[in-house]
Parts: sequence; structure tokens; C-alpha cells
Amino acid sequence: MRHYYLVSYDISDQKRWRKIFKIMKGYGEHVQYSVFLCQLSNTQKAELIAKLDPVIHQFQDQIMLVHIGPVTSEQLEKRISTIGRKYIAMDLKNLVY
Repeated sequence: MRHYYLVSYDISDQKRWRKIFKIMKGYGEHVQYSVFLCQLSNTQKAELIAKLDPVIHQFQDQIMLVHIGPVTSEQLEKRISTIGRKYIAMDLKNLVY
């Protein structure tokens, strides 16, 4: 079963930031500057972590994965509140990993 994850990152070096961004583009929807919304199985989550971990500096950078819940028929818009511009979810089912 796939789950929604909000992935945010704070990377202190621009070169590492670009590498993280390129990895994340293959796993989710870019929703804000350093924030992605992903639909991941347990295997995909482990694969993503394995790709990200060697890129970051363990004492200077941080990547946070926030579990939102399972991907179900319930609309994601009901789980996300915004102030200002409304969030419109992309169809992430067809994303290539």
C-alpha cells in the first residue's frame, strides 16, 4: 500500500541542494521551494532514503519525511489546509520512480 509523505529539506550547500532536488523530482510533486508531496510504498520510501542519505552532510543538512496517511479514495485536499493559494493535487499515480 502506498502512503502520502510530505518531504521537506534544509540543505546548507547549493550543490547538495540541487542533487537532492533532482532526486526528489523523480519521487513526487514539487509543491514549494524545498517541499515535495510523494506517494510511496515502503520499498519506494526505503529506496528514496537510500538515495538521499549519501548526498547530505549529516551534521549540517536535514531532510524530513512527514507521513500524511495512506493513499485512499479520500481526497488529499481534505487533509491539507492552506492559507492563500489553494492546493490542487496532481495525479501522482503515473509518476515514474
